[in-house]
Amino acid sequence: MAYDVKNRSKGIHIGLIPDGNRRYALENGKSTIQGHLEGAKKIEEFIDWCGDYPEIRMVSIFALSTENLDRPKDEVEALWRIYRNELKKLLSKPEIKEDRIRVRVLGNRGVWRPDVKDIVKELYYSTKSYSKMFLNIMLAYGSKFEINQAVKEVIRKPFEKLDKALYVKEPLDLVIRTGNQHRLSNFMLYQASYAEIYFSEKMWPEFTRKDFDKVMRWYHEQHRKFGK
Repeated sequence: MAYDVKNRSKGIHIGLIPDGNRRYALENGKSTIQGHLEGAKKIEEFIDWCGDYPEIRMVSIFALSTENLDRPKDEVEALWRIYRNELKKLLSKPEIKEDRIRVRVLGNRGVWRPDVKDIVKELYYSTKSYSKMFLNIMLAYGSKFEINQAVKEVIRKPFEKLDKALYVKEPLDLVIRTGNQHRLSNFMLYQASYAEIYFSEKMWPEFTRKDFDKVMRWYHEQHRKFGK
């Protein structure tokens, strides 16, 4: 399934950094947990939006970073509950089957809760035969951690290329970050080497289908040189 930087005929790979849930909640008089819940609902919508674009082959979503795990304990526990519930929804989401979307949950499995691991296993087996589109949920993920793990794998298998040992082998074509922050924050740094990057001023729960369509038009207007 991997496609290299010289051959994009197999479709677009989009990366999403859905930032701004907590600031959105603060600005709108809501609790932090309410902000995260609305952000989770928006991710459901985002997956549907991507499904409407036949050229989108893969989507990688930065759901929970390794740094997020250092937040207050009650917030982290709430995040785990939210993602457990959201992953369960994917199991029964009709569009996953109808659109033949293969779901992969990737990250530091050593810190995943047991109930999350069980759902991830179900998702893997229920969608492993699908190949029309790929959905990567990056959970307890950090690019530095991913690269470190890949290097260890290459040391064990000296003839293995580093990019073949990464969680996500496919290079990113487009990264979207909301929340008016202009950085990648340890998200798929290797895969984003030649990606177009779009920063939105909107907080993630405020991001709309109209905003996404605008990003896609912007992406198609870019002249990509890949360093040449």
